[in-house]
Amino acid sequence: MNSNQLMTKAADNIRILAASMVEKAKSGHPGGAMGGADFVNVLFSEFLIFDPKNPYWAGRDRFFLDPGHMSPMLYAQLALIGKYSMEDLQQFRQWGSVTPGHPEVDVARGVENTSGPLGQGHTYAVGAAIAAKFLENRLGWVMSQTIYAYISDGGIQEEISQGGGRIAGHLGLDNLIMFYDANDVQLSTKVSEVTSEDIALKYKAWGWHVIDIDGHDIDQIRGALTEAKATVGKPTLIIGRTIMAKGVVGADGTSFEGAVSTHGQPLSAAGACMASTIKAFGGNPDEPFAIFPEVQALYDARLEELNQLAEARAEEEARWRVEHPELGKKMDDWFSGVVPEIDWSAIEQKPNQATRAASATVLGTLAGKVENMIVASADLSNSDKTDGFLKKTRAITATDFGGAFLQPGVAELTMACLCIGMALHGGVIAACGTFFVFSDYMKPAVRMAALMELPVKFIWTHDAFRVGEDGPTHEPVEHEAQIRLMEKLQNHSGENSVLVLRPADVQETTVAWELAMRNVKTPTALILSRQNINDLPTLKAGASRYEEAKQAARGGYIVSRDENPEVVLIATGSEVSTLVEGAELLRKDGIRLQIVSVPSEGLFRRQSEAYQAEVLPLGVLRFGLTAGLPVNLLGLVGCEKCIWGLNSFGFSAPYKVLDEKLGFTATNVYEQVKKVMSR
Repeated sequence: MNSNQLMTKAADNIRILAASMVEKAKSGHPGGAMGGADFVNVLFSEFLIFDPKNPYWAGRDRFFLDPGHMSPMLYAQLALIGKYSMEDLQQFRQWGSVTPGHPEVDVARGVENTSGPLGQGHTYAVGAAIAAKFLENRLGWVMSQTIYAYISDGGIQEEISQGGGRIAGHLGLDNLIMFYDANDVQLSTKVSEVTSEDIALKYKAWGWHVIDIDGHDIDQIRGALTEAKATVGKPTLIIGRTIMAKGVVGADGTSFEGAVSTHGQPLSAAGACMASTIKAFGGNPDEPFAIFPEVQALYDARLEELNQLAEARAEEEARWRVEHPELGKKMDDWFSGVVPEIDWSAIEQKPNQATRAASATVLGTLAGKVENMIVASADLSNSDKTDGFLKKTRAITATDFGGAFLQPGVAELTMACLCIGMALHGGVIAACGTFFVFSDYMKPAVRMAALMELPVKFIWTHDAFRVGEDGPTHEPVEHEAQIRLMEKLQNHSGENSVLVLRPADVQETTVAWELAMRNVKTPTALILSRQNINDLPTLKAGASRYEEAKQAARGGYIVSRDENPEVVLIATGSEVSTLVEGAELLRKDGIRLQIVSVPSEGLFRRQSEAYQAEVLPLGVLRFGLTAGLPVNLLGLVGCEKCIWGLNSFGFSAPYKVLDEKLGFTATNVYEQVKKVMSR
């Protein structure tokens, strides 16, 4: 065991580096980083298990940082184990640096998650803990790691903390240990000015084991982590009473500890003195970006210890693989993102069904074929039809992680973050379902999944005003436009940040799911109907509708075509079948036309110019039909006046009545196309 004097020296080293990073960048949050230094130092130097030579080792412990503004603490700590250089730290928050203002997932450097809006990071940890338990059930002791999370006062206050805390306690996640940095300071106020709740009592009520300690006392930190590791059947919350801006002083020696002003700006801007503070920690103000020799020796010894542990573990795993070759292959495949071969053409869809029902059929197949898939639903499985998966497995419970269906309750944002955490852990394919209108609760998580390039599958049903009698509160109108913007936004790898698919019939739904499962680079959004939809006709007589629907893999394709069309009719989802009905009336008037289904404009725009011109011929009049905002089709039609959409909230009535009242009928398609052609 390291001496407490040396451990405090190492924590002081972290404090100097963190404060210096912010000072040099003239931007950042030094106070909290300095307060949390003692805990992260104990964790990384004595408890966290990882392989220094293989950061991607599947069996490693994970550390999830919730308050991303405390990135200086994380970068400084990771610098002590050789993941960042002093030059990297000096480039904090600068263009092209590996030390951005908030951490961005970089497993090679020890950053397990992108820290976004407060509250999400620790919920990812809950998801990772679920994934670890799920995989341990299937693979055994090789997945017996510990998931650590770090949360701040702000994360505790964010409403998502209730969802994460409730579910972790309900599932008895004893592989989850969370440190709560309780320093009574946030960006603009003292915590006591905005809340007076009993945090410990709250987490105990959720079924957590709670330990309250002095967050700067090395022995208490060690003792709490040891106790947490030994706790069975409950996640552990360690409440660490820490001091914001620990050790910070002014030029005259005045203490700045606990000052709100030190939270969100360089210490000098808060009136403190960097030189005096660094000297008080035993550092050199002229060379603040340095690791003390004794601290370097401490971490050199720890890394050597971990190298030996990793070598021993590798030998154990090698023996395990010899004894369990099938499990070893599964583990490799699962963590490599390999999806088992599925005969998609063999999935039998009932004709003329709602696309949510078609999705249920596919999910039933996936439940039997994809052993490492977890599907969740926000208490809507019998309505969003994720029960197609549930019927072939069972729910995950505190005493049974052999199931593959997660029931998070009515908690859409939490559910999405849990799935993100599973994806970050690796080895698990995560999907979650709810009504499309409730995607409003999920947008912050969808954005983070897109930023982190995680292949979470978002299943959104009840996709339009045809929710009907439930009325405008439950009828998505603007939602498709919002999520389709994510198709137009590129991630840092140059891909469309989200794959958005709104299939037009049951066979397109099968193809959409195939695309979703093959998409391992980004999140996928599946937007599905509540009501039944007539199957689209085949372009060629006697052809297989499924074979023609496979063209949906190109984002858009021709459903019906006349020679030399005078007008191209464009839609997604259930509106395509309405175009087909309207086309019959138009053809009776001798109008030649082409009908196009575009489940994904993002995919379509990545096709060759020649293919796009074939589907949407240049110089030919276009008409679009959408149950959402007209802007949904503007990029395809090019003229807003040539799009029939919905420009208001919906109404409460049976959906067929709404179709008539709002103009989503064959007759109105006929009338609107005739108007467009007469202009």
